[in-house]
This record gives sequence, structure tokens and C-alpha cells, in this order.
Amino acid sequence: MTSLRPAEPPDADLTRLADLHGVATSYSPSPDRTVAASAAAVVAVLAALDVDAGTPEAARAALTARERELGARLLPPTVVWWGGVGASAGGGGGPAGGAPGARGAGDAPGAREAGDELDAEVAFGADEAGDAAIAPEAPEAPRAGREPGTPRSPEALLAALPTGTRVRVETEQGEVRDRVDGLPYGVHRLTVTAPDGRTQLTHLVIAPARLPTPSGRSYGLLVQLYSLLSRHSWGMGDLGDLAELSAWAGRALGAGFVQVNPLHAAVPGAPTDPSPYRPSSRRFPDPVHLRVESIPEFAYVEDRERLRTLLEQAERLRAGVLDKGALIDRDAVWDLKRQALELVRRVPLGPGRRAAYADFLAREGQALEDHATWCALAEVHGSDWHGWPEGLRNPRSAETARARADLMDRVDFHSRLAWLTDTQLTAAQSTAREAGMPIGIVHDLAVGVHPEGADAWAQQDHFAAGMSVGAPPDAFNARGQDWGLPPWRPDRLAESGHAPFRRLLRALFRYAGALRIDHVMGLFRLWWVPQGRPPTEGTYVRYDAEAMLALLVLEASRAGAVVIGEDLGTVEPGVRETLDRRGVLGTSVLWFERDWDGDGRPLPPERWRADCLATATTHDLPSTAARLTGEHVELRHRLGLLTRPLEEERAEAAADTGEWLALLTELGLLHGTSGGRGTPSEEAEIQAVHRFLLRTPARMIGLWLPDTVGDRRPQNLPGTWDQYPNWRLPVADAEGRPVTLEELASSTRLHALTDVLREGVPGERREG
Repeated sequence: MTSLRPAEPPDADLTRLADLHGVATSYSPSPDRTVAASAAAVVAVLAALDVDAGTPEAARAALTARERELGARLLPPTVVWWGGVGASAGGGGGPAGGAPGARGAGDAPGAREAGDELDAEVAFGADEAGDAAIAPEAPEAPRAGREPGTPRSPEALLAALPTGTRVRVETEQGEVRDRVDGLPYGVHRLTVTAPDGRTQLTHLVIAPARLPTPSGRSYGLLVQLYSLLSRHSWGMGDLGDLAELSAWAGRALGAGFVQVNPLHAAVPGAPTDPSPYRPSSRRFPDPVHLRVESIPEFAYVEDRERLRTLLEQAERLRAGVLDKGALIDRDAVWDLKRQALELVRRVPLGPGRRAAYADFLAREGQALEDHATWCALAEVHGSDWHGWPEGLRNPRSAETARARADLMDRVDFHSRLAWLTDTQLTAAQSTAREAGMPIGIVHDLAVGVHPEGADAWAQQDHFAAGMSVGAPPDAFNARGQDWGLPPWRPDRLAESGHAPFRRLLRALFRYAGALRIDHVMGLFRLWWVPQGRPPTEGTYVRYDAEAMLALLVLEASRAGAVVIGEDLGTVEPGVRETLDRRGVLGTSVLWFERDWDGDGRPLPPERWRADCLATATTHDLPSTAARLTGEHVELRHRLGLLTRPLEEERAEAAADTGEWLALLTELGLLHGTSGGRGTPSEEAEIQAVHRFLLRTPARMIGLWLPDTVGDRRPQNLPGTWDQYPNWRLPVADAEGRPVTLEELASSTRLHALTDVLREGVPGERREG
């Protein structure tokens, strides 16, 4: 690590160098305030990108080298061609980025479908007058954050190539061409060779201009899957419960989707980190979610006595949560399931099943082999790969290859678990669509991965060493946040054509009707915190949002899936507009929707945006019942989390709720009274909140499943670790008694609330 400068603003050379690498030297926590990043933070972040700026001399040398490198570049690492009409350069595009005003797939009836040939033509190698043959579209406006020296428009990008430059295209479909006209949607390898012999490989991403808007309007249920227990699950909700919930919600409740928490593979431990947002791998799901009895080989397990014992233990574990008030114990559930799965694995696969497994292995390739190898090595050496024998810390080393061969039986076991889980996830989505849901299962993509996990080990060349993702100080958290997740390096992503991101998307879209992207602003920039430093001493690093959005739109359009961006909190200007232009829905939560540019009062329903998922709450916020009763303030008081006197917090919360209730009353949405006293019941107020959501133009309305039975407890209380049982609570009623899936199905309170939504969202129904 290079030496660090004192806590002072960067000088001119350091600022210029940082800008050329997409590293910010200031940030704006509010529109009227700009804060300079410390020189030490900028130097540390540049060092994580292999740029030495530890001294003024080193910074000047690095600046000269970077300017020379960019000056010699023929094309950026990625070129994005939206809709095939006009190309725009990737390489650090800012939030105001976009393609020329070309119309693409999804914009009009008869729009081009993914995979069809494109009709635009681009010729590389302009004449000396600078003319380039491209579709007749207006040039792209300059975008904030673009690398200096990069052409600012499609015309300039192509015209900048020397006359006589040769072009070779290797298409995603395996063809080799010497022209770029008529290319289909996809990611193609474009090699350009200048007359002086300079050669460069560029990734050409051709994507629809935007995702189609969801047809009709729908409402759906939001639930943390582990919290949804049935009388068949083993102490936490599983994929069998998800399929059952989807079938019932689609057929009996008229719901259009079910949104769940990230189901990514967790890092094993004692105890395992329960947060679904700090996974070992985002690429592969966690087999703890398997419904073991639904695996075909389960019926043929020979050791029936051992299996019976495990089932009895699972029943006691389930009863402990449902009947005795125990917390969900993911580790205990996994211990039982792992033993059962070891028995199931002894049953030989039939020819058809074996062929399906072989197809899965071939499809997933190196990524699955790496993941399963990490799982096998973790069984022997522990889950933190940083402490493994040195040779095993490198997934490509000879030592790792030998260890993989020695542990091949365990590697196969974990590969098979990934296949079984993928199979049940696919079946759950099929069940949802067969139940008439137009969308089906909405899966959640976490913003990052655990630094000790499988992805961080297998993809370590793509992660920035010594850095963590977080958030800068703002009005809600003066100390900032450190999420403990290593960030992807934007330079390494660009060099690979963003291959890890694309493969991740393709894997998730196989079984998702929609994908929610946690902290979607991370496609544009992330707050990097140097290891050992507080979040206040971090800075933003920009990503090639143009390329990442193009890949997102490409893969989602191929899957026919919806994309929802979680864009709550501090959002850089222009980000929401860019996402909207590409067809990515936003997230709107009732309590945050106020007229912040005006009087600050609750935003009337007609002023809400249409392209969003509108909800009353989320997994990180109080339930609607808790907010209406003020119990969320009392909970934070009991845990010592309040920063002001209790009475002040109570008064502010009551005033906030009172303003919303007044608006609900004014709009005639608050029906029913309690005990004849003329005051609405809590249940009536919750129904009114959701009637309000129906008054907005939002295309998707989300109902937090615990709200249907008056649950008071949040699933996660930010700012706590062991003070509160985050991610370990079952869905419960107002008294805290766990409610099973079977009891939910017969709940009159639930049906009264879903009837409100069903009447307001007749929608378009279609069979899967």
C-alpha cells in the first residue's frame, strides 16, 4: 500500500487523475451542499485500482501514463448500441447518459423482438472529412463522467478511427464478420486494427432501447421466504412454500406476483450470517431453501429409519418456531437438510434425470465448478478463504486443482445441490404462471457479496482488495454506512465486457418473472470505504452504467422479465430518469412520498410516478400496523436507538402519521369505525393506506404479507446486530403469535385486505 496523504482535499493533479479513473473527489449529500473527499481516501481508492498516487510525484507520473493510454485508445472497452440505431461509447457513463433518440424494441406496436436482425448500418473507418456512415440520428449529448478524450457522440466515435481501419466481429452466435451492420441483439467481440498496426478488442453490446412496460396493472405479495412457515416446512419457509403461496395467491386472491428476499447462497458459519443481503454467492441459490420431500429421489431413500429420525427432528424444529415462540434457526434447519440430502444423493439418478443434471453442469461450466469447489474446501478449511493454505486462495492454482480432484465427491455433492435448487426455483415460477400470474416470482438481487464467500474467492480479480461498499454521511445517518461488501472493480469489469454481471443476470432471469435490484444506484456509482477507515472517509467510484444497463435490458428482454430498481434514499440527479428511459421501474414507499420540493406534505396520489412498484413498507421498515400505532418508536426506545428524547420522537411520528391519515380521510378512503366511537380501527386504516396506493398510477402495488395479519415486528432493524433478531422472525399476528401459510389462507383479515386490492386491480389475467 502506498503512503497516504493527510486528510486534505486532493490537489489538481490528483483530482485530474482520479477523474480519469472514475474516482470522485467530492460528493453532494444535498443539492445545496458539496463535500470534498479527503486526499487520503482518493489515494487509497486509486491504489485499489493499481494506481500509485501516494506522493505528488507518483500522481503526476500516473496521470501522464493514463492520458497517454487514453490517447492511444482506438475505442472504449465497451460500445453500447441501443436498439441498433446509433452507438454510444461506454466507459464510465454518468447518470444523464443515453443513446440518441432512436426508437427501439418495446416503444411501439410491431417493435423489434430480441434476436431479430437490426436494420441500421455502421461503417468504421471514416474518410478524411470525418464522415461516418451511420443511421441518421441526432448525436448523443455529452454525458457527465465520460472519460476525457473519449468521443462524445456516435458520429465522433466512429469518425475518430483512422482511415482504413479494419473491422472483425465475432458475434455472440459464433459468426465471424467484417462488418457491423445487420448484427442481432447480443454481446459481440469487435476487433479493430488501425493502419499503423494498433489493434484493440472492444465489446459491442446491442440491446433493445428499453424494456416493454408491464401489461396491465397488478398487485402482489411481498414476503421474506424464510419467515413463511407451513406445516410442511422444516423450521423456515422453503421453495415448496413459495410454490404453494404463489398458486394460492394467483388463483384465489388474483395476485399478479410474489416478491421474495434474495435466495442467494449464504456463507456457512457458526452461526451463519442470517442476512440475505450478505451472500456467499449471488450466482447460485442456497440449498437451505429446498423442499427435500419434493426431490424425486427422496421416495427411494433406503435408510428409512434414519430419514424418519430426521423428519421427526424437523417437526420438533418447526413446532418450536410455530408453537413455542423460538426464533428461526437457519443453521439447525440446514444441518437437518444436509443430512437428508446426503441420503437422497445415494439414490442413483434415472437416465432422464442424469441427462438433465449433465446439461446443468455443461450450462453452468466454470462458475459452478468454482462455487462447488469453494463449498468443498470450506468444509475442510473453514468458510473464510483468506485463512486457507496459501495455494488454495487462488482458484486457478495447481494446489486448488489437486484439492478439487481429491474432493471431487464433495464437489459433485454441492454441484448437485445447486441443480436441485435451480430446478425447484424454476418449478415455483412455472407454478406461479400456471396460476394466472402475469409476472410470477419477483426475485431480489443483493448489491454485493460477503468478502469471505465463494464469489469473492472465485472472482477475486474482479473485486477491489481492501475496499468495502457503503454510503456517505447524510441527513439520516451522520456517520455514513459500511456494508462490509467488496466492490467490483469497474476497470476489470470493462476489460471482460462485464462478463460476471451478465452471467449473473442470465442465471437469475432463468427462473424470475421480475428482478428487483437492491440499491440500483450501484449500477452508476458506489461509495468505496478503505478498509480500517470510517465510512466518512470514503468516496464514490463510477461504473459504466451505460454498459451495465444495456446488459440488464438485454438479458431481461430475452427472458421476458420485468426489472424493478430499489431507488430509495440518496439518488444522484439523472439516475431515475435514465432508469425510466430504459424501462426499469422504480420503488415508491408511501411514508417517503412527500412534496419535498414544495410544502413537504404527503404527495397526492395523482402526482406519484406510474412506472414503479408502490408499497406501504419494506423489510427494512416498520410494518404498517407498527407505524400507525407508534410501536416502531417504542421498539427503538427499548433498544436504546433513539437519538432524541422519547417524547420528541413520539410527537414527530404521531404528526407524520396524522398527516397521512388526514389525507386518507379527505380522499374518502378511510372506512369503518372501532367500537362505535367514531374512530377508525387499525385494520380500517391499513386498508385505507392500500386504497391510497390504488389511487396512484403505479403499475405494480406491493402488499407486505405481515401487514395482512397486523404483524408489529420489522424483519430487519437497521443499525442493530445482536440487539434484535434480524432475519429470524416468522410472520406473526398482532400479538406476536406465528401464523402459518395454512392459517393465512383462512384469515378473514387477510381476505378483507386483499379484496380491497383485488377490486382496485382487476387487471389483465393471462394463463401461463
